[in-house]
Amino acid sequence: MINFNGDILEEDKLLSVQNRGYNYGDALFETIKVSLGKVLFWEDHYFRLMASMRILRMEIPMSFTMEFLETQIKNTLESNNLLNKSARVKIIIHRNDGGLYLPESNDVSFVITAKYLDSDFYILDETAYQVDLFKDFYLSPSLLSTLKTNNKALNVVASIYAKENNLQNCLLLNTEKQVVEALNGNVFLVKGHVIKTAPLTDGCLKGVMRRQLIDVINTLPEYELKEASISPFELQKADEFWVTNVMVGIQPITRYRKKEFSNEVAKVILKKLNVKARLG
Repeated sequence: MINFNGDILEEDKLLSVQNRGYNYGDALFETIKVSLGKVLFWEDHYFRLMASMRILRMEIPMSFTMEFLETQIKNTLESNNLLNKSARVKIIIHRNDGGLYLPESNDVSFVITAKYLDSDFYILDETAYQVDLFKDFYLSPSLLSTLKTNNKALNVVASIYAKENNLQNCLLLNTEKQVVEALNGNVFLVKGHVIKTAPLTDGCLKGVMRRQLIDVINTLPEYELKEASISPFELQKADEFWVTNVMVGIQPITRYRKKEFSNEVAKVILKKLNVKARLG
């Protein structure tokens, strides 16, 4: 079952062929983890969604309060028998039908879906996870590149490349040839007592998990968090290397080319993250 503008409908509900998300990529989305019925980091997701809608000049309905959208999420969970379970929730906001590049209206509609998850909180996956650079196309850094829009052609092509080369993920570079992010999340490097992640000005996604981990790391006196550009040359000098997103928390990268990485710091940070998720 899906939630379309507050109505619970069968999953095979058809959107119009004129849907602007389908035609022009005129849509935003949030992917949210629900743990045993609790919507994790909901405030951060909500404010990122509202800020993104403003940047895209979408009209934000007066009804779109935190409470309203959380209720819609829970209604969707309930309709899928997931109200007290763990789930992957996706909210898609698209501008309403009409117009070509120039929309006839800035009014929006929403779709919410929910799928069962078998992991309640965050568990470190220590299986082999190899990555490499994707250099066929580059990310152009701007405010738009930090948003979760459904303009994801770069990620789609790079995902196919990863599969063709037996990689678990790829690293995206910006037009300055700096490492910006992975296909499905932000990246963090650990070297000694310094933990580094790409700054938003380099074009990386303004990730909700990125924000949580920055907050956690800043509470630990033994580590220094730096938001700074990451050169590909730094990767083989790092002690640890992670992909981060709200679904997995921290995914340690085990190998980049000939370099293998440990995950001891990731284990420490993940414990702190789970405490934050439970208490938040």
